[in-house]
Amino acid sequence: MSKTDTDEIDDSSAPLIEHLAELRTRLIHSVVAFLVGMVLCFTVATPIFNFLTTPLCQVLADRGQDCDLIFISPQEGFFVAIKVSLVGGLMLSFPYIAYQMWRFVAPGLYKSEKGAFLPFLVASPFMFILGAAFAFFVVTPMAYKFFLGFQQFASDGAAVEGGAAPLSVVFQGSAQEYLNLTIKFIIAFGLCFQLPVLLTLMGKAGLVSAAGLAGVRKYAVVAILILAAIVTPPDVVTQIILFTVVYGLYEISIFLVRRVEKKRDERLREEGYFDDEEEADDDLAYEFKDD
Repeated sequence: MSKTDTDEIDDSSAPLIEHLAELRTRLIHSVVAFLVGMVLCFTVATPIFNFLTTPLCQVLADRGQDCDLIFISPQEGFFVAIKVSLVGGLMLSFPYIAYQMWRFVAPGLYKSEKGAFLPFLVASPFMFILGAAFAFFVVTPMAYKFFLGFQQFASDGAAVEGGAAPLSVVFQGSAQEYLNLTIKFIIAFGLCFQLPVLLTLMGKAGLVSAAGLAGVRKYAVVAILILAAIVTPPDVVTQIILFTVVYGLYEISIFLVRRVEKKRDERLREEGYFDDEEEADDDLAYEFKDD
């Protein structure tokens, strides 16, 4: 191998090494931010957990019951605090982590690509928070109201056979099990609310089209039903709510992708890539397909 070939190999490998070093730096900053957020949340884990129990305590208060959760193992309280810290630290540090991702990706994008990608980077955490808030303030209280409706109180006259005393079957929940279920609700709805952001970004990149999304609507309904059955507890009320919300987001995504395509067509027409007659033919074909 000649010296020239060796120099070419060294020159070609240098950018890769620089990118890997930059990636390592961004990852280190992200991990440090996450650890700092986790430590901060661990110091206030109890108030955070108390806030997360608000839907359950409200439902129990409406039924005249005390809001009591128990630890079924000595170490459960510690693991509850750790789990609260992990989720809280991730949410607290996510804006900085997203900023680090943007700093790593932005140098490789054109100015127009930066302008197209940045709104989605801002919309993603906003939609996640919106979905999490919807789950916590709307879905979770309805779900716990449904679950706790199966309690049985001795004052209602329910008795076992043989003349024994009336039987009571009341809720005595594990703190960890309650936290797991609540976090599952929050994450599931938060991720589902990313659907318009994801599909609109894919539409802007030309990976999906409004006509294509509308054409597979019936398959999307089946997929959403399966998703609702998997990510929610086995109660019909929560599954119907999740299905309704996600399907509504799917229809919103079709509308947003159609707007993206319209703006792209207008820009291409201004640049002379196609004329109004061709666009009219395309619109007619699209309307015929919808019909």
